[in-house]
Order: sequence, then structure tokens, then C-alpha cells
Amino acid sequence: MTKRVVIVGGGWSGCSAAITARNAGADEVVVLERSDELLGAGIVGGIMRNNGRYTAAEEMIALGAGDLFEVCDDHSLHHNLDFPGHKHSWLYNVNTIANGVRDALLAHDIEIWFTSRVNGLHQSDGSIDSVELDSGAIIEGDCFIDATGSVGGQSWCTDNGNGCVMCVVRCPTFGPRVSLSGLAGLTEREGRRPDGSLGAVSGSVKLNKETMDPKLVAELDANGVIIVPMPQSLINHQKLTTKACQQYALPAYAENLVVLDTGQAKAVTPYMPLHEIRQIPGFETVRYEDPYAGTVGNSIRYAAMVRREDTMKVIDGPDNLFCCGEKSGLLVGHTEAIVTGALAGHNAVRALAGLELIEIPVDLATGYGVKYTTEGMETEEGMGKKYTYSGSFLFDAMIEEGLYTTDHGVIADRVQATGMNGVFAHKVT
Repeated sequence: MTKRVVIVGGGWSGCSAAITARNAGADEVVVLERSDELLGAGIVGGIMRNNGRYTAAEEMIALGAGDLFEVCDDHSLHHNLDFPGHKHSWLYNVNTIANGVRDALLAHDIEIWFTSRVNGLHQSDGSIDSVELDSGAIIEGDCFIDATGSVGGQSWCTDNGNGCVMCVVRCPTFGPRVSLSGLAGLTEREGRRPDGSLGAVSGSVKLNKETMDPKLVAELDANGVIIVPMPQSLINHQKLTTKACQQYALPAYAENLVVLDTGQAKAVTPYMPLHEIRQIPGFETVRYEDPYAGTVGNSIRYAAMVRREDTMKVIDGPDNLFCCGEKSGLLVGHTEAIVTGALAGHNAVRALAGLELIEIPVDLATGYGVKYTTEGMETEEGMGKKYTYSGSFLFDAMIEEGLYTTDHGVIADRVQATGMNGVFAHKVT
């Protein structure tokens, strides 16, 4: 029997799911991406291996899901970089990374359909049979993975932010994000900020390097990071609580403008009026790259998440629907998306083969993080938190459990002890 896995969403999680589904033995894997490029928010991301994400990345490599980490390593501009609250970070080049990931998928004979926005689905006997695109095309499949993320469309950012800020998601051009789980009738959940408002503000803006002081650019290119003190009148600690990436909710990010070199100049602030950022020495003529309206705000994330098992199978939904990335919960970051995507893709094929689904053991940082997030999100307080291997509550818990390490030998031994060494690289039958 031909096994066809259809993945809706070509971000980090969807691409990860595509590779592990193919490795697990899917005959055909199709990625449907609503825009004209892979990676979604990853196009303006750039940070890998910081803090506990180093442990997670090395675990996934040992588990057989290292393809995308290797792509990131190959496209990294800076290695083992320290900046406030973060150790041994690697910064990938956002200008080249999407093409690198595309090539990795094509090398696995994965179909990629661009400008292919899903707007409907067809079900029978408790399963999804096919999805329908804006073009009217019907895409049939045996198993489906919802990797549609949690940001967009414009009404979400208008109702819970400051309107469309013309970000990399490009809702006006390619249409708003459509949730496959929502189309299937699942009830979706929304994250909250500490003040009770919905969602969370994306944590950084991108500046045009050519509009910065050349001396600062030279320092940034050489060192990977610059930390420029904020004028006293511009310091705003309150803004820190609004961010999706709570590992940056440190006083240093209110008292300084921290800029990272990801090919673009990544300023770790959710937004800042242009006339204010131009008061910082060296930024007098700067302009925004993303979002273009970074003067007033940033994209608002965590609009629509679903309940799921730690296998990434959705709960109370079609029996052939899995999820990953931000769709699967309040896990923040590219590494976290790759982890959940790897599980979803592998387990989708196991389900088609009639095999028991797997979880990553909690003896590993990756598995611990998945379960920690699952349990945390079952409480009202937990829905107001953000979970990441790189900081805040989850990273603190990893440290307490003794799971955080950069020792490759220790990580290899732990994975070997689980009996799951290379599991995501092999066929399931």
C-alpha cells in the first residue's frame, strides 16, 4: 500500500516532519506551503544551540533527526557566541537558510508546493481524506500533519496587537494562516500574556545594516553581537513581559539594544518607535527590515493551538491527524519546532503501518520538554507561560533535573541508554 503523508505548513516543524516521515518509510511526502518560501518565521530567526537547545540539538542528532541541525550548522555565521542570558549560541544566516532547507527536502524526494494555501478539507469515517487549496486543487493523503503555526491572520494582530505590521508572514499577499485542526472541527486554545491579554508579541525586529553606523556594522560582523546602552529616557522594562520569547525577558534587554548578526541585524526588542531607536548612538538613520511597521508593534503569536498526545497525535480529532511546532503548544523556537516535527512525521508513518506510536523518553531533555509543556498547558497559569529549552521555566527545570549538558559523550550515552539511537533515520517496518 502506498503511504502518502501530507504536511500543511512549511516552517521548521513541517520541514522536520517531512524528513522523518520520508525516513520512516512514507512513499510520498507533500509539503503544502501558503507562501513562496519555506521556514515561515524562521526566515527572520537565526538563533540555534543557545543554552539547553544545545543539548536538544545533539540529542536529536543522536536520535537520527539531525538533518536540519546540520543545515543550520552549515549556514552559521557565528559559533559559540555568548550574549545576555545565553551561552554557546550559533547564529545561522537568514538570507541563505531557506534555500538550504529546501535542498535538504528535495534530496529526500519530498514534494514542495509553494503558494498552496489550504482552505478546506474532506473527511469520512473519522479520517481526513483530502485537503483543498485556494486554487481548487484537491490533495489526497493517508495521514495529515498540521504545521500551520500560531501567527496570523491580520484580524488576530489587529484585535490583540496594534494591527498588521507588515511582517514576514505576509498575510495580505498569501492569505491568512488557516488551521487544519480548526477546519477539522477541533477546539483550539490561545496563549495569554501576564496581563491576561491573548497571544504574545514576537521578540525581535530586523534592522537594515546599510542604514547603521559602519563602525557598528563592522563590530557586529566581526563579533556576532553588539550591546549598545539605551538612553535613560528610552528604557522600558514593562515591554519585556509581552514577549513570546521569555528567555529575553531580562533587564539587559530593556537597558540596552542587543543586536545579533544573522545576516540581518537582529535587534532583540519586540518593537520600538523609529524616532526613538534613532536616538541611540549609531542608529540615527536606521530603518526596519521586518516588520516594516516595527514602530508600532510586531506579529502576535499563539492564536490557535490544539491538545495533543506526547506522540504529537491530536486529541479528539481525526484519527489520521498529527500536529507539530507552535500548533502543538507553547513551545517557543526553531529547535523546539524541529523536535515536535520529527515526532509527528515519524509517528504519522507508524500509525499508517499499524504500529504503536512512540514518545521521546523523559530521560532526555527533548522528551522532558515535550511532556513538561503538555502538563503545564493543562493549567490556567501554565497557559500564560512560554516554554523553551533555552530559558525561563523549562530551562530551569532541565537544569534541576540534570538534563542540561554540552558534553557530547554524555548525550550520546543517554540516547543509547533509551534504546532509541538513530530511530528517526530508519524505516519503521
